[in-house]
Amino acid sequence: MTAEARPAAPPLTERQEARRRSILRAGAQLAGRGGFEAVQMREVADAAGVALGTLYRYFPSKVHLLVAIMQDQLQHLHVTLRRQPPAGDDAAQRVAETLMRAFRALQRDPHLADAMVRALTFADRGVSPEVDAVSRLTTAIVLDAMELENPTQEQLSVVRVIEHTWHSALITWLSGRESIAQVKRDIETVCGLIDPPAGTR
Repeated sequence: MTAEARPAAPPLTERQEARRRSILRAGAQLAGRGGFEAVQMREVADAAGVALGTLYRYFPSKVHLLVAIMQDQLQHLHVTLRRQPPAGDDAAQRVAETLMRAFRALQRDPHLADAMVRALTFADRGVSPEVDAVSRLTTAIVLDAMELENPTQEQLSVVRVIEHTWHSALITWLSGRESIAQVKRDIETVCGLIDPPAGTR
């Protein structure tokens, strides 16, 4: 069965969700200590207090696990941004502020950030649903900052370019090839593409 044809998983029970969250915490802690290479599935299972086979039922690989951790981090960010939305005067400023807040959150734990970004980079077709979930969540965060509920195809294209630029800037910063100041300039420059038509804000 292809990744596109994978059936939707049934909802988790309360106990299963608690176990899943324990696994996510254990994976994030290991990644925070040593990055991508530090995340070994047996160590994750031990830290989470689950059997190795149980871990693999939830996450077939460490790439699946790290992409899920990134989704979890973005969900927390999304909740925070809805409680404390960006305060820019226009959509471009709000999106730039939003992405820099996301960047600063990742900056606080660079080993974890590097592990998550590497997992997204290494992800193959088997991880497509999880990667797509991260992409949809990132898009939702940007659209919230733009204050758009029904974006046009042109606006969605701009959002994709912004997301690609943010991801690329994150990679170059993690590799030491770009300063934080340059990341900010790049994000502000690409956000200048936002020009919502009258009546959509």
